[in-house]
Amino acid sequence: MFRRLLDSPWFYFGGAALLVVAALLTQFKVHVPSRPEKPLADMDAIRDRKDVNLIFILIDTLRADRLSAYGYKRPTTPILDEIAAKGILFENVVSQSSWTKTSMASIWTSTHPIRNGILRYNHVLPQEATMPAEILHEAGYRTIGLWRNGWVEPNFGFDQGFEVYVRPTAGNSQQKVHRQSPGGEPLGGTDEDLVISATEFLDRFGHDRFFLYLHLMDLHQYVYDDRSAVFGTTYSDVYDQSVNWVDRLIGLFLKKLDDRGLLDHTVVAIAADHGEAFREHGSEGHARNLYNEVTHVPLILSLPFRLEHGIRVSQRVANVDIWPTLLDLMGAPPLPGADGRSLLPLVRAAGGLDPKGPTDERPTFGQLARGWGNPKVEAESIVSITSGDHRLIVNLDNENEAELYDTKADPTEQKNLLKEDGDAAKPLRDLLASYEKESDDAPWHKKPGVAELDELRLNHLRALGYVIGGEPKKPELPKE
Repeated sequence: MFRRLLDSPWFYFGGAALLVVAALLTQFKVHVPSRPEKPLADMDAIRDRKDVNLIFILIDTLRADRLSAYGYKRPTTPILDEIAAKGILFENVVSQSSWTKTSMASIWTSTHPIRNGILRYNHVLPQEATMPAEILHEAGYRTIGLWRNGWVEPNFGFDQGFEVYVRPTAGNSQQKVHRQSPGGEPLGGTDEDLVISATEFLDRFGHDRFFLYLHLMDLHQYVYDDRSAVFGTTYSDVYDQSVNWVDRLIGLFLKKLDDRGLLDHTVVAIAADHGEAFREHGSEGHARNLYNEVTHVPLILSLPFRLEHGIRVSQRVANVDIWPTLLDLMGAPPLPGADGRSLLPLVRAAGGLDPKGPTDERPTFGQLARGWGNPKVEAESIVSITSGDHRLIVNLDNENEAELYDTKADPTEQKNLLKEDGDAAKPLRDLLASYEKESDDAPWHKKPGVAELDELRLNHLRALGYVIGGEPKKPELPKE
C-alpha cells in the first residue's frame, strides 16, 4: 500500500492544494517557525524518545563560506542563519571528495574513499555495505529518499534501506525560474518538486515515525527565481542568488512540517557533498581538485526544540562523522567499521555540559580520482590530508606532484610551502602512508561492483555538466 501510493502520479504532483508552495514563496517572507526553547542537556533525552523523526537535507554543491551563518557578508541564508542561531553549527567541516558520488558514498557509509572504493563513474556500492536507512528501517522508521542528482541513483547502490527511493517527476513550476549553470544542460523540474513530494509524504505518512532524505540540486544548476536576492550577473553572483532560493525552499518546507505539528518532533540535519570553485585556483566548478573552496562544507543540526544558546563547534570534523553523529543522537545502532565518529561529545563540550570533554581534532582526508569519467584511462588519485594548521595534497600515482599549505596563515591555499618548509609535510606524509594502507579494507570485505550504463543514462549524467566517456553521441541524420 505504501509503495503503491508513493509510486502514483498523485504523489509527485501533490494535487492543486500543494500549488500553494509556489504561492507561499512569492507572497510572504518565509521564516523558521517557533518551537519550545530548551537547554542543551535535553539533547541526550532524544535517543530514548520514540516520537522523534529524522530529516537529512543534502544541498548539492554548497560551500560553507557562502552562508551568512559562516560569516559571509551577503545575506544569502536568513533561514539557515535562524536555524544555526538556535541549533548546532559545525564551523570547519571537510568533505571526503569534490565529486558527488565519491562524497556521498563516504557520507552514507562513514568510510574514507580509499576504503569504500567508490571512485569511478560506474562504481556501485555492494549490497553487503550497511547503510543508515537500513539501520533506521530495522528500528521501525518509514524510510524515503527523494533525489534529483543522477550520481545517487538506485543502480549505484544508494537506495539500500529505503522503502521508496525516487526522483520526483518534474511538475509545472508556478515560479519564473532561471537556470545559469556553468556547464551542462538544465535538469527537468526544480527543487520545488522535492518539496511538493515531501509534503505529500508528510500528509499521508507523517503520523508514522520516519526518516526522510532530500537531495536538492537547484544550487548545482544555478537555479533561482524573480524573488531571490539579486547580487549580480557573474557565475559567482548567480550562485549566491541560487543559495538564497534554496534557503527559502528549506524555510518553506520547515513551515510545512510545523503546520502538521511535526517540527517539534523532528531532528533536521543540513549538509553538503562538496563546494564550488570560482577560479580561486584557475577553474570553475568542482570534481577537479581538493582545495578548500570545494571541500569546506556546512553542517547544521536543528533539534526538536530551540536551544537557549546556539552551539558552534570549532574543531575540524569531516563528512564521515555525519551519520555516526545522527545515529548516536537518535539512539540507533552504529554503522559497522566506520571511520567517522559521533560529534556529540564535541557538542557537549562546546555547550559547557562537559568541560573536560574532548577538544582534539583528528586528521581529515579527501580523495578524487582524476579521470573518474573516462573508461579509457587509468585514473590518478589525488588525496588531501589536513592536520593541525597544514594541508598536504598529493598525487598517489605521481610522487612529484604535491602541495603543502598553511591553512591558518593562508586559508585560500595560494602559497605552496613544500619546497621551503618540507619538514612540516613529514607528519602528514606519515598519515598518508597510514591512509594508503586502508585500501582493500572495506568493512563489508568486497570491492565495488560495476554498473553497465546505457547511453540514455550517460547523457543524463552528462547533463549535470560532466564529461563521461567523451561527449554525448550525436544523433544520426536520416538518410536521403
